[in-house]
Amino acid sequence: MWKLADKMLSSRFLLGTAQYPSLQVMCDAITASATNVITVSLKRQISGSAPDNLVWQAMRKLNCELLPNTAGCHQASDAVNTAEIARELFQTNWIKLEVIGDDYNLQPDPFELVKAATILVKNGFEVFPYCTDDLVLCQRLIDSGCRILMPWASPIGSGKGMMNPYALETLRARLPDVTLIIDAGIGKPSQAARAMEMGYDAVLLNTAVSLARDPVQMAGAFRDAIHAGREAFNAGLMPERNVAHPSTALIDTPFWHQSQTS
Repeated sequence: MWKLADKMLSSRFLLGTAQYPSLQVMCDAITASATNVITVSLKRQISGSAPDNLVWQAMRKLNCELLPNTAGCHQASDAVNTAEIARELFQTNWIKLEVIGDDYNLQPDPFELVKAATILVKNGFEVFPYCTDDLVLCQRLIDSGCRILMPWASPIGSGKGMMNPYALETLRARLPDVTLIIDAGIGKPSQAARAMEMGYDAVLLNTAVSLARDPVQMAGAFRDAIHAGREAFNAGLMPERNVAHPSTALIDTPFWHQSQTS
């Protein structure tokens, strides 16, 4: 069990609900993932169409925490208004804050993001800001009152994995008491496991599962990879070395902690 904001969860895998081939596949993939948190597009729900109402009804039956997002917003004011609607519609103060500054790589606008986060925190929201791996930006978001940060591994939907592991490792080292969730760019279970091995608290993704040949099987693969990565982090990874080091025990020293002075 671990604590995300004010909720105790059993899974460190957060999953999106878009682009699945069918409603049934989406539900089956979410079940297979064992996730406790699913992201929800506000724009889908306020459209009011019959298919979208069915999606909403199905999601309510999955017994997961809902994390609405402000996808599609480019200004702080739009994001704040969207968040207020989401809180009323979904009955939650959680909000995944997205304020996009560039439509080519869907990179967040750091200035509008901090502005929106500051307003939303003051308005009683638990803000999950989608941000880059820039340390100064992340510090400004913390200063605004955010307890959770969601830095990207690489651009949304790219599947490139961690393009700047140094920056992500620096974030984890410099912000040891902040909940850090990798969001966006993860394309393979091995990439998710690597993020967890680095000490990140969770992974959020969508496309890597929803566009897989078998989304249900892929959801299970990510579930296991995220769990394995966290277990490895807890166990303590051996340090990397630049030279070979014999692993076969020397005579009379079968254990590394055995005294060498006897």
